[in-house]
Formats: sequence, structure tokens, C-alpha cells
Amino acid sequence: MSVHVLDRPVWSAFSGRQADRAIRNGLAVRVAPDFGLFAATADFSREALADLGTLVAAHGETGLVEPKAFPPVPETRLVSDAVCLQMTATQVVPAWDVAFEILTLGDADAAEMLALATLTKPGPFFTRTHELGRFIGVRVAGQLVAMAGERMRPDGFTEASGVCVHPDHRGQGYAARLLRDVTAGILARGEQAFLHSYADNTTAIGLYESLGYRGRAEVVFTILAGA
Repeated sequence: MSVHVLDRPVWSAFSGRQADRAIRNGLAVRVAPDFGLFAATADFSREALADLGTLVAAHGETGLVEPKAFPPVPETRLVSDAVCLQMTATQVVPAWDVAFEILTLGDADAAEMLALATLTKPGPFFTRTHELGRFIGVRVAGQLVAMAGERMRPDGFTEASGVCVHPDHRGQGYAARLLRDVTAGILARGEQAFLHSYADNTTAIGLYESLGYRGRAEVVFTILAGA
């Protein structure tokens, strides 16, 4: 049976279009540590699991996104695992007027982006995560208070990610409009958009559904560390 690229998005992205952002060790691949913590294996053979264990030992905490719980990896320990809902969008709601300016973010904003993500914890975010794709944001009185962008890019798809709003500026519609515009940008390139949410985060899932996303499958997000 063929495997859809989104069934194993980390392997699809970082052994494919984003291989230049990754470290390869035999049958395992890991995004470079300054970009993120995600890793995957070509298969679930003993050799592949050993290759992954070597990457974990070398680079620390490592995240896996797979359709089911991952087999034991030599010389590692389980830090956490959680069920997530993977959602996709082939269309997005039309734009609506907003009272704020949406800005393109880049290297000059990197330190503020990392600080905002560290405060709000939208998911793994590191010093160069913003280089994985297009990011946009909102500033209030010069301060970056909201952002959203792109992360994994399997063939034909791009993941919307990094959606976060400073706690002092929530309730202004920033998250919805930024995610809407990120999604629209992905679709305009002729790709489909996808994202991940913790399966029990009904508030976030409701927001994503209101923009045009629909549940595709449950996946397991596992974090491993060295033994």
C-alpha cells in the first residue's frame, strides 16, 4: 500500500524538498538543530532505528510525527508523546478587513520572533525556524505581538505553523487573519496547506475549521532524548 506524503511529513519534507536544512545519518534524517527538532527514519528497521538513536545522542531532544507510536529507539528515552490532529485545506475563507497592518517578517525580526514563540509556545521554534518558509506578523507600537508562518514542505504541501499571539494582545483577531493569509499564500502557489493541533485543543481546531481546514488523520508527536 502506498504511503501518502502527509502520513510521515517529517521524512517527506526533510529527505525531500528541505533536505538542505537537515542532517542525514544513514536511514535517519533530522532537521538541523537551529531550525528545529524533528527527525524521521526511512523505515522501521533495526538499522534505521539505530541511525536515529545516533542523531538523538548527538543533537539532544528530537521530535517525531508519525501515524502511530514509534518503536523503541536504542539509547534513547521517551520525554513525552501526544496525539495530534493533522488538518488540511484546499480552500480558505475570503479575506476580511482588519484594523492592523500585516507585515512580512525576516532575519531582522528573528530575535523578536524567537522571543514571542518562547513566551507563547506555539510549537518547536528555534533561532532559524523562520527561514523554513514565509512568515508574517503584526506590530503594535513597534512590538511584535503576533505571527504565523510556514514550516515543513512535503511535495505538493506546505505546513502552516508558528501561529502565536502575545498574551497582552489576544482577542484582536490576529491569529485568524494571519493564519488565513499564510494559508492563502500556500494555496496560491498551487499547493495544499496542512497543520497540526493537539487533538484535545478544541478551541484551536474550531478556529482552523472556520478558516477552511478539515481533519485528515491523527498522528503521534513523540519527543525523545538521550538515555
